[in-house]
Amino acid sequence: MSKKTSKTDEEGASGEAAPKGGKKKLIMIGGAVALLALGGGGWFFLKKPSAEQLAAAELAKAAKKPAAFVEMKDMMIGISNGGQQDRQPIIKIKVVLEIADAKVSDEIKPLLPRVEDAFQVFMRELRPSDLEGSAGMYRLKEELLRRVNVTVHPAKVDAVLFKELLVQ
Repeated sequence: MSKKTSKTDEEGASGEAAPKGGKKKLIMIGGAVALLALGGGGWFFLKKPSAEQLAAAELAKAAKKPAAFVEMKDMMIGISNGGQQDRQPIIKIKVVLEIADAKVSDEIKPLLPRVEDAFQVFMRELRPSDLEGSAGMYRLKEELLRRVNVTVHPAKVDAVLFKELLVQ
C-alpha cells in the first residue's frame, strides 16, 4: 500500500505544480501582449502623418477657398439621329466650368475656344438615346470634364455644370 500512496502523492504534487507554472506562463504572455498593444497604440497616435493624410489636409484647405466659375458660350450642336428620324436632332447646351482657384480661371479663359471645339466634336456623335435619364447626363458630364481637363492641362477643372440642356 505504501507504494500506491507514494504514487498518488507524487501525482498530486506534480499535478499542483503544473497548473501554477501554466498560470505564470499565461500571465507572462498576457502581459507581453498587453505591452505590445500599448506600444503599437502609442506608435499609431504619435507617428508622423502619411502622404495620404497630408493630401487630405491640403484638400480641406482648398475646400475653404471659394470656387471660381467660368461661363462658356451657348452652343447649338446638331447630333446624330441614329437613322430613326428624318430630321437631325439639335442639342442646345450652356455649360459652366467650376474651378477651385480663381487664378486658374485666368489661365483657362484664353483656351475656351479649344474647349468648345472639343465639346462640339464629341457631341456631334451623340444620339438622343445617349442622353436619356440621369445616367446619360452623368456620363455626358464626366466625358466633358475629361475632355476639358485634357484641353487645359496643366490647369484643372473640378466640375462641368449644366445651366441649360435642351434636345430637340
